[in-house]
Amino acid sequence: MQPKKILIAEDEPLLLKVLEMRLKKEGYHVILSIDGKEALDQIILECPDLVIIDFMMPYYSGLEVLVEIRQQLKLSTPVIILSAMEQEDIKTNALNLGANDYILKPFNPGELLQRIKQLTG
Repeated sequence: MQPKKILIAEDEPLLLKVLEMRLKKEGYHVILSIDGKEALDQIILECPDLVIIDFMMPYYSGLEVLVEIRQQLKLSTPVIILSAMEQEDIKTNALNLGANDYILKPFNPGELLQRIKQLTG
């Protein structure tokens, strides 16, 4: 069986590396993007099983990428938004736009792994 492909779009290099190492250790195939434009290109190219995307990134924000995934590409790929923004309206907006989960930074990597497993079956 092929490992599940997870795309991580995060502009913080250290967090990106930590997430990559943790997910690879769990047996996932990890695709990395450092900005919203690259994330969209990789989503089209790689067809990941799950997308983890930072809320605030260069070129396109996490929400802009989410809207593109849902409305333009018409994909049902699970999307987890990572954000340092605690405002309830931002979280509600992300979920209304089609995010499957919204996780506040800093977060517990074990909790993130649990949510990934729930969304990827």
